[in-house]
Amino acid sequence: MAFVTANWNPLGEAFYRKIELYEMGWNLKDGLRECLVAAAPYGGPISLLKGHNRRSPSDRPQLEIYSSSGLPLASFPWKSGVVKQLGWTVSDDLLCVQEDGTVLVYDLLGGFKRHFSMGNEVSQSQVLETKIFHSPYGTGVAILTGALRFTLATNIDDIKLRRLPEVPGLQGAPSCWAVLTQDRQSKVLVANGSHLFILDNTACTPVTPPGLSPQASSIVHMCVSFSYKYLALLTDSGHVWMGTSNLKEKLSEVDTKIKTPPKQMAWYGTLLLFPSAVVMWDGLLIVVGECKETIQYHLDDDSILVPELDGVRIISGTHHELLQEVPGACEEIFKIASMAPGALLLEAHKEYEKESQKADEYLREIKEQSLLSEAVRQCVEAAGHEHEPETQKTLLRAASFGKCFLSNFPPEQFVSMCRDLRVLNAVRDYTVGIPLTHTQFKQMTVQVLIDRLVYRKLYPLAIEICRYLKTPEYQGVSRVLKHWACYKVQQKEESDEVIAKAVSVKLADAAGISYSEIATKAYESGRTELAIKLLEFEPRSGEQVPLLLKMKKSPLALSKAIESGDTDLVYTVVMYLKNELNRGDFFMMLRNQPVALSLYKQFCKHQEQDTLKDLFNQDDDHEELGNLYVKASYKDQRLEARIALLQSAVDEYYKAKNEFSAKVKTSDSPVTVTFFSSIQKSFLPQTFDQKCTLLFMIKTKNHNKYCCLSHRDMEGAAEAAIERRNESEISTVLSRCSATTDHLLMERLNRAKATAVKK
Repeated sequence: MAFVTANWNPLGEAFYRKIELYEMGWNLKDGLRECLVAAAPYGGPISLLKGHNRRSPSDRPQLEIYSSSGLPLASFPWKSGVVKQLGWTVSDDLLCVQEDGTVLVYDLLGGFKRHFSMGNEVSQSQVLETKIFHSPYGTGVAILTGALRFTLATNIDDIKLRRLPEVPGLQGAPSCWAVLTQDRQSKVLVANGSHLFILDNTACTPVTPPGLSPQASSIVHMCVSFSYKYLALLTDSGHVWMGTSNLKEKLSEVDTKIKTPPKQMAWYGTLLLFPSAVVMWDGLLIVVGECKETIQYHLDDDSILVPELDGVRIISGTHHELLQEVPGACEEIFKIASMAPGALLLEAHKEYEKESQKADEYLREIKEQSLLSEAVRQCVEAAGHEHEPETQKTLLRAASFGKCFLSNFPPEQFVSMCRDLRVLNAVRDYTVGIPLTHTQFKQMTVQVLIDRLVYRKLYPLAIEICRYLKTPEYQGVSRVLKHWACYKVQQKEESDEVIAKAVSVKLADAAGISYSEIATKAYESGRTELAIKLLEFEPRSGEQVPLLLKMKKSPLALSKAIESGDTDLVYTVVMYLKNELNRGDFFMMLRNQPVALSLYKQFCKHQEQDTLKDLFNQDDDHEELGNLYVKASYKDQRLEARIALLQSAVDEYYKAKNEFSAKVKTSDSPVTVTFFSSIQKSFLPQTFDQKCTLLFMIKTKNHNKYCCLSHRDMEGAAEAAIERRNESEISTVLSRCSATTDHLLMERLNRAKATAVKK
């Protein structure tokens, strides 16, 4: 297949190829000239700020966001301050760093998310230069201020500003600088003329690259690899020095023979067999590696370089290309006159399709070397590195042909590659515009790719990929549908009923979706009624109640909590209402919910006796008030207070018209200290009447006095009951008598009871 190698260029022992990914769909009159440009890695979106140098208020810059294929995603006039730098986070959010140190964050569809400041010092001295970088801790921002000091934030999601030490002898902006991540710490490498310094939290340390050309008088450009493991320096003599980022080992040094400063420089991947760097000038691109030779590409338009894990993307006003080292499996198969097992298997399959006997000859040759398994593996691996679907199919058919002659070849690799390529071809499509390589896809993971599609609102494609790859529901389809629903409820043009119905129908069969999260999005968008409708679909009351309380729908929240049967949830709502409502409204709401009122009374019995008293007063529950006073009397150690509490108890029992607890109370009857002392000594819980409190007052027929009747004063109780000739009271005393100790008293009571019955 000679056409496959047509764009290959040798460099030392390796080959490099430049693949066209897209013909850009945007229509830029002046190309990328006069634009501030930033492109996200892993085939991410591209942002352009047009006219950012214009100072006229009437001629505002325009911020535009495109997919990698040049299709528009968002566009809006820039109304904020002067932008010094654009950049993308690891989650495809756009960062716009302004001259005053303010950083504005937008999503890839142009929605404003938040902003933060890089500190007062940056604001006062202004931003001179800035770099946005990625580290194991997230996305960071490094700023060089007008005071020639560096300020660093390693993670924009957890802002902790660090002011780095001064660079000695620095009179103006450094010739170049870069951010490194070493020893779990972000540092800045600064070039001041021919001197290099590493700035960390505490010190500015001078360093010297080993073996740097003595012809160099200054370092004019530098770049670090995707993994921060390697470093490339370009000197004013045109030499490119490449080595490890700790500056302890030199890999190579190449003379480009060009002494003018370049527009951009990028390290060429990190997963390559042969380290290399790419340097770009106006109209010229040079690849330098370990050998002394270089590869030159001529550029027809202004371009930018986007470093990737396994290559460099080149974006111009008309085209989007990928420059990468030819993967080993592809080189083995397609290299001219290759005798590798994969190359022979590919030829065997070609001859087989021609119905030629040469197919058998090629197969025999592979089998004789026992390399048929290796041949199949090479074809499968090479298919993953090819971008043209036809080339992929050719290689996979050859692999499938070879598998037919193997009895124990494991099919997992072949099946997995077929699935991966179907997914990759779908997202590489011009209308989607995510030109991932197979290496990047494996590094990124399926979950992150699904997130990228969801951010672009490509829900149908995301769902199809989840189903095709058989991703678990909670990680796949359900998660995508939840994102779709959260987006749907924020649409203003449709009514609440239409959206609620659409969401319920779409999510009916989806597992593990929380409607409360969707309802929260609706509420945050100002659609409270829609949020309430959506909560009706939420089966878990524990998820409904918090949002209802947040929406100030307290009665509904209390009803849902009671319906759930979860007493803890009811208590949670009741305590929330107690703190939010005034006392009258709170009690009124509880009166309409007997279950909640009962639970609150139980709480008050142990925690808030005074509140319980107010509740009984409000309900005119005099019997419970009487019980409350009686219990309170046994907690008070003061005799006068006990007497007053028991007097109040008698009053409440009287008001309750409780014939058993209190028959009558006369206003002129003296209450003696001895009488109430006997109550204190004789009263025990659950000893006489479980319904009330075992304390009751009976007025005798002939005397204006009270008798305390308890289980320790059975004689007095019997005498009072017999004197009143009340059958019910006599029966009550009889029920408390003991047959062994009170048999004489029981005979007397039985005679009195018979007399009372005859009466």
